[in-house]
Amino acid sequence: MFDYTGWIARSTAGHDKDTLLCVIGMDQEAERLLVADGKRRKVMRPKRKKLGHLNMVSFGTFGHQAIRKLQEGRPVSDRELRRALAAFRDESDQGGN
Repeated sequence: MFDYTGWIARSTAGHDKDTLLCVIGMDQEAERLLVADGKRRKVMRPKRKKLGHLNMVSFGTFGHQAIRKLQEGRPVSDRELRRALAAFRDESDQGGN
């Protein structure tokens, strides 16, 4: 399975529909992605989501420090993840105008 760690996605199904999430890891056995947002879904208890239930909005190219840490395999805190997602949200809002 391809490594999606550090990609930002929007949930398309489930209770968290339309929520912005970050892929923090992968469950190789079940072929699911582990996603968290740092608020409702903490890094220590990520949500397991099928790839088909996520719409990728950043393909690992968002250059926030927390995203780079994830891609390097270093741990990231909930606070860092929340800030990275907020920065991405702000950047995409400004780019849409």
